[in-house]
This record gives sequence, C-alpha cells and structure tokens, in this order.
Amino acid sequence: MKEIKLITHTVITGASQGLGKALAFECAERGRNLILISLPNEGIQEFRKYLIEMYAIDVCCYEIDLSKETELHELISTITHLYRVDMLINNAGIGGTKRFQEASENYIDSILSLNIRALVLLTRGLLPLLKKHSKAHVLNISSMASFGAMPFKTVYPASKAFVRSFSVGLATELEDTNIQVSVAYPGGMPTNKEVSERINNHNELVKQTILTAEEVAKICMKELLEGKTEIIPGMAGKISRLFFRVCPNAIRLRIFRKNVLKEMMSYA
Repeated sequence: MKEIKLITHTVITGASQGLGKALAFECAERGRNLILISLPNEGIQEFRKYLIEMYAIDVCCYEIDLSKETELHELISTITHLYRVDMLINNAGIGGTKRFQEASENYIDSILSLNIRALVLLTRGLLPLLKKHSKAHVLNISSMASFGAMPFKTVYPASKAFVRSFSVGLATELEDTNIQVSVAYPGGMPTNKEVSERINNHNELVKQTILTAEEVAKICMKELLEGKTEIIPGMAGKISRLFFRVCPNAIRLRIFRKNVLKEMMSYA
C-alpha cells in the first residue's frame, strides 16, 4: 500500500473541462493541492502536468466513471487510505434535452446516478476525512434549473433540485461542526459547442449577461471560503432567481416549453 500523503488536498469531480477545470485553476492559484476526477480520455493527465509546472502543487488524477458503483466505491476507498482532504467540490453532472417518452432507461439512469447518487455517496464517504481538519468545505454544484420544472429537460432539473435540497439540509445538519457546506446555482455557461450554440441563439442583451466558467468559478470559490451556504453567481443569476420566484408557474412553464421546442427544432 502507498504511504498516506501528509499534505491536504481538494477533490474536484468533473475536472477535465468547463466549470470543473476552472475551479481547479482557482484552487491552484490559492496553492491548494488537488485530486482531479474525470472520465477516461479527457486529457486530465496533460492538465495535471500543466498545473504542477505552473503552480508547483501536488496534483493527482483518477480517470473513472462516477456513475459506476464499483468505480465510485474504489475511488472513495483509495482517497480515504491515501490522502488528507479538507475540501470536496462535487461538480460532475450531466443533462440533456429529450421528450421524456423517448428517453431511454440508460439515459435517465446516467443522469440520476451521476447527479444524485455519486454526489451523495462521495460526500458521505469523505466526511470522515473532512472532519479531521479544523476547517473543511464541501461545494456542490447545482443549477439555476433547480428552482423550477422544465419540459423536455424533466430529469435534469429534478436532479439538481435534489442537490439543492440535500446541500441546504446537510449544511444545517453540520452547522455546529468544522465543515462548511455550500451549493452553487450557475446558469448556462459556454462550456461546450452545444451550450455555446444555444447561448448564441439569444438576443444580445441576454448574451452580455452570460458568465464564463472562469467567472463563475471565481465567484464560487470566493463565496465558499466566505462561508456562504447558497451561491448565485452574477447579476443575471440573481435576476433569473427572481423570475422563478415571481413569475406564475403556468406562465413560466409555457415560456420554457416554447423556447425548448425551438431549441429542439434547431437540432432536428
């Protein structure tokens, strides 16, 4: 068995691209050692080498599928036996746009397994490590979609609503401990071709309010370390949250239905 590392690490899931990669940079700039989790063949090893060279920190990588039960449990066991962890960032997640009746069982299960099950079990598995430090943090990445139902995206926002409820509940449960739990609600970010194309279909005013993954990561890390439980990045996010609160549900759902149908037609 390898000898346990005496330095502390931050665990980041979904770290090879998008917000996860941006959060890794934010942590590296703060001198935090990293354990990066990604799917295989996503370039995480090259990213690891770059971070070590640029920031002189310790970076370890694990290329696994967190939605697979065996791989998830092996990861928890490995981290528990080899590392000291004082921060966990549950960023990995997937979604999609489909008519529910046309969604396969594998499609539905992949969203539920990664967005809910993996997040919950990884948090539970690493809590004993986090409790060993005078101050520790958990950041769960939910979504602005968590605040309301969405037609044609039915499973994804429901999974993110679970993350919101779970995180706020756990934060309250652990409020008298050393562990600070936060949950972030980012909106759409141009992190891949599909999302970028969807953002480009909006008007100029909307496009100007969209935050990059790097901007969202900077806000999340700042407010996480400040001890904020719920994090809504950017003014656009706060306006969207207000929209969910004040707009009647029936009207909001009709607006979303029209917009998502238009989006689906553009891909047909």
